[in-house]
This record gives sequence, C-alpha cells and structure tokens, in this order.
Amino acid sequence: MALSPISALSPLDGRYASRLAPLRPLMSEQGYMHKRVQVEVCWFIGLSDAGFAEFKPLSPGARTYLLGLVKNFSEADGLAIKEIEKTTNHDVKAVEYWIKSKFEARPELKAASEFVHFACTSEDINNTSHALQLKGGRDQVILPALDAVISKLRDMAHTHAEVAMLSRTHGQTASPTTVGKEIANVVVRLAAARDKIAGIKLLGKMNGAVGNYNAHMAAWPDFDWEAFSRKVIETPEPLGLGLTFQPYSIQIEPHDYMAELFDAVARANTILIDWSRDMWGYISLGYFKQRLRDGEIGSSTMPHKVNPIDFENAEGNLGLANALLRHLSEKLPISRWQRDLTDSTVLRNMGVALGYAALAYHSMGIGLSKLEINEEAIAADLDASWEVLAEPIQTVMRRFGVQGAYEKLKEVTRGKTVRAEDLHSLIRSLEIPQAERDRLLAMTPASYVGKAAELARRA
Repeated sequence: MALSPISALSPLDGRYASRLAPLRPLMSEQGYMHKRVQVEVCWFIGLSDAGFAEFKPLSPGARTYLLGLVKNFSEADGLAIKEIEKTTNHDVKAVEYWIKSKFEARPELKAASEFVHFACTSEDINNTSHALQLKGGRDQVILPALDAVISKLRDMAHTHAEVAMLSRTHGQTASPTTVGKEIANVVVRLAAARDKIAGIKLLGKMNGAVGNYNAHMAAWPDFDWEAFSRKVIETPEPLGLGLTFQPYSIQIEPHDYMAELFDAVARANTILIDWSRDMWGYISLGYFKQRLRDGEIGSSTMPHKVNPIDFENAEGNLGLANALLRHLSEKLPISRWQRDLTDSTVLRNMGVALGYAALAYHSMGIGLSKLEINEEAIAADLDASWEVLAEPIQTVMRRFGVQGAYEKLKEVTRGKTVRAEDLHSLIRSLEIPQAERDRLLAMTPASYVGKAAELARRA
C-alpha cells in the first residue's frame, strides 16, 4: 500500500497532516538528519580553527560551501543518506559518508575529510541534534501556539471582566464570580507554565564514547578539549550550536533537561485539559454558544446539535501528548551503566508527543474563536440563585456581633429555593446599622463579585 494521508498509520501524518506542517521539518527523521549534518559541519569547522598543524583554517569559500550544506539541506539529501544507510546499517555513519561525498569535487575539503566526525561517538552527534530539534520545535511551534491560546484567553478575560457569573463549587451554586475572572485564572496558570517551558536550558555534550575525551586526548593530549567542546556547543548558530554545555555524561547526555522540558509541556497540557472540561460544561449550561460553520453537521441523526468538538478534540489529544511526554520524561534519564539503546527508539517519538500537543493547541484555538457569550443565560442562572447571598449577609452579621449568624442563614437557605423577599425580610430584622442594612438590601447575586473584575483585567 502506498503511503498517503489516508493510509498513514498515525493520524498526525494522515488526518491531521496539514495542521502539523510547521513541526514536520523540525521533528521528522529528515529534520533529525538535517541537525546531524549541522552538528558535523560545526564540529568540522571548529576543528579547522583550533590551531592544529594537521588541519589548517578553512578558506572563506569552503566555509560558505559547508554552511550551505546545512542551509540548503533537502528531502533529496535525506533520501541520499537513507540510501547510504542501506549499506552501513548505521544512520550516523551514513551522514558522515554523505558529507564526505560532498567533498569529492573540492580538493581543500577532500584533503581534510578524515576530520569529519573526528573523535566523535555517534551520541555526540545525536544528543546535540536532538537538542537542536527540541530547540526548533519549542521555539518555532510549541511556544507560539501556546502564546496564541494565552493571547486569546487574555482578550476574553478582559472583554468579559464584568460579566457576573454563578460559581459552582462541588457542582453546586456558590459565590458569584465573573466570566473574565474565571478565564483569567487559566491565563495566569498557563502563562506561568509557558515561561517554565521557555526557560529550560537545552543541553549538549561532545566528549566521546564515555564522556572522558579519551579519543580526543589520544590525538592531542595537550589540547583543551573540554573548552573546545564548550565553544562549539555554546557559540550561536550557524558557526556553533547555540546550546548549553553539558560537562558530565556517560556515553549519552543524561536527558534530565529533556525530562524537565517534557514535564513542563505536560503541566501546560494539564491546565488546558482542565479548561477544556470547564468550557465543555459552560457550553452545556448554555453560558456560551458556538458560531455555526456553513455545511457543518453536529449529529448524523439530530439536526439541531452544535457539539463542542474542538474542546473535546483538544482534551483527547492533550491526553495522548501527556501519556507520551510522561513516558519520555520517566524513561530517558535511565540508562544501564554507560549506555544502552532503550533511549534511541523512544527519542524518535519526541515529534509524536509534541505533535499531539500542537494539534491540541490548534483545536483549542479554533474552539475559542467560535465562542459567543450568552449573557442572558448567565444572568438568568444568577437571578435564580439568591441563596448565594447567605454568605455576605452572615459575614456582615458576624462583623457586628450578631450571635449564631451562620446558623440563622443556614436555616433560611440550606437546601431551599430562596427568593429575594426571604433574604430581605431577614435583613430588615437584623440589629445592625441602617447603612449596612441598606447596603445588603441593595445587593444582588450579580453585584456580589468582590474584586473579580479587577483581577480579570490584571491578568
């Protein structure tokens, strides 16, 4: 069967392929090969500038050509590497041979070809390539997508800052809030989670087979290989990798930073799962309507339905993302002795984990853009819930020393349908200052929102 969107095993490359186009060049196998070429080229150029008599500094033309191999890396180049791998049965060696093949017509580079992959173990190339993939995926896809969701939610929080809404603690009527304040809660949580993702340092190591520069020292024992490695890793792109140097490792970089990154993305996703479920509930209550799309069908048998499918899709894909992200964060920091291969196949699924997250953020954005607030339904719910004013009344009673304040309000309100007249009758009987009685009599469920509007605008 030919591979096509309809025959793809993963829905990320099938049904949802178009939505993940920005992630594919970064996190696919082609993206992985591209980053491996970048690492090999940076190491090679760095060696030419190290001062070794055996490897003179490269000419400007050779440098431009090498950086062009990285800049112009194409699908055809990736396929050529895969063809070499059929013989080598080793993907990193295939990359090395492909780079050397590009030197054939350039005598300066051909003479120095043995310095490609010099003193490197495969993991020196792989771990830095993974970090570069994650750098691109995080900075170019995940963070912008999260920022778009946060921006939309912040706009909603400010727009609806003063729209009073009934709270439902334990699913029961509770002290009123505002629509904007409830959205602001999500904004603040999500922004904090987003900053955690952005702040994680992406690490790389280039120190040989077991992390001790063994081969490097055998070649040039008096050279400061650690400083050189740090320079290649931390020098900004394109001449370096723009990562953070990892000084201690076994054969593989320990992957602790990866675990931290994946856990941070999972925490952001959990916040959005919470919000997806809340929004699903608010749509069910009629607090929000969804703008109709021409031709869209909500049910194959019930023509009236407008389902909250975008929030349901977001919730489902966030769950899939978190399942993978948590496995990655739990498995990757574990390696038997100096190296085992259990991380290798797992790491190839980084793009799948981030892909489900990116897909969910896309669905969330569509869902939010279709919402229309139903202030009439929200107001009607509030006006049918005068029992929520038991809290402010008993609190004012306690302020003025009225004994048994809580108990008196409990007797009037708990488990009962409470009308405005019932509360007003009680208020008029209270032995408190007249000004306080008047203030309580003027209060409605819609006006009892505390600092909610102010807090919503501040988010």
